[in-house]
Parts: sequence; structure tokens; C-alpha cells
Amino acid sequence: MMKFIIEDSYWNIFPNSKLGVILIENMDNTGESSNEIKEILAKSHEEARKFFVKDTFSENPVISIWRDAYQKFKTKKGVRSSIEALLKRVEKGNEISSINPLVDLYNSISLKYAMPCGAEDSDTFVGILRLGITEGGDEFYLIGEEENTPTLPGELCYKDDAGAVCRCFNWRDGKRTMVTDKTKNAFLIIELLDNAREDELNIALNELSENIQKYLKASTKIYVLDKENSEI
Repeated sequence: MMKFIIEDSYWNIFPNSKLGVILIENMDNTGESSNEIKEILAKSHEEARKFFVKDTFSENPVISIWRDAYQKFKTKKGVRSSIEALLKRVEKGNEISSINPLVDLYNSISLKYAMPCGAEDSDTFVGILRLGITEGGDEFYLIGEEENTPTLPGELCYKDDAGAVCRCFNWRDGKRTMVTDKTKNAFLIIELLDNAREDELNIALNELSENIQKYLKASTKIYVLDKENSEI
């Protein structure tokens, strides 16, 4: 049975944050995304534009909150949150490419609600999955690369007993746990720092869960974790 623990080292930095988790079982992620899923992803590009309320991209609240967060732990130079990367492409008029059905569905929700999302193949986890500050040296192979690029001391990451799973919140996924067309069971997370948007987090989780059930024929369970309820 999988276990996920958010460690005290995380809560010491982000005591008021919320993390929404969807556990996905027995999904069909094979083949290309359907036209319906591709339409959902395409529509989310336009919906994301409502978050561009400032002339300067980095001053938009959904960006600046993550810029500030990434100053609170060790990162490589130039590291940005996954939602900033997505929104930057939309701002520049670039399309978010289709990857596979699950990734397309969570990217669409990420854009629609301006919240970082990520998913991993939970069958690949070794031991307990944890989120916290690491001492560094955790094995990590970036998707598409063959060289080990271990975590830094003081870096925030998701990791299991075999090494890093995803670094700097949802900045970079690792090859070992990535979602593929063969993935049946997955761990999906939506990260929230702005508690004023907790209702939006719940709406996003439910919408994404319903889409996963509808399009991927999976069963899902939703959890919202905080400092007082920090493991599942």
C-alpha cells in the first residue's frame, strides 16, 4: 500500500498551504488523447488569460506567489514553477502540446485554475513518498536525459526510498516515475499556497477527478492535505 507523508521541514516553510491529491486507479491512458480532451486543453489556454491582470508577467499574483516561494529553499539558478512555465507559453501565444490523456487533462486544469499540477506512476514508487527539504544527493534522472543530476542540499522535493521523484515542487519530473501510456495507477497533486483560493482548489480537484473518470475510465479518490492532516 502506498503512503505519502508531507514532512515537518515543508510545513516549517509553508505552514498555511494546501495540497490536493487525487489517487487514480485502473485508468486507460493508452493511445493519443481524444478530440474531446484536446478541445478541453485548447479551451484552457483562453481561460488562463484571465490571470494576466498586470502588464508585467512576473507581477501577476498567480506568478509572484510562486516566485516568492522559490526563494525559500535551495534551487538551481533560473528554476520556476510549472504553472509559470505553462502561463508563459500562453502569454506568448504558444500552444501547450498534447502529451498523453492524463497529462493533457491535468495541464488543462492547471491552466484553467492557475495552479501547479503533476502526476506520477504510483506503481513505480519505492517505499514511502515524501515531500520535504532534502539533505541533497538524491538520485534523479530528468526525462529525456541519461545523466544523474542529484538534488541539492536544502532543496524541496518529492522523493521515495530510491531517490527524487519531482524536484522543487512540480518543477521537474523524473524519468523513473513519469506517467506513460502504460500507467494504470497514478498519484496526482495540485499545489496551493494562497489559502484565499481554497474553494477554487476544491473545484479544480473535483473537475479533474470527474474528467479522469469520464475519459480514462478510472476510479479516483480526493484528499486535501494541510499541516494538521499531512499524510495519506
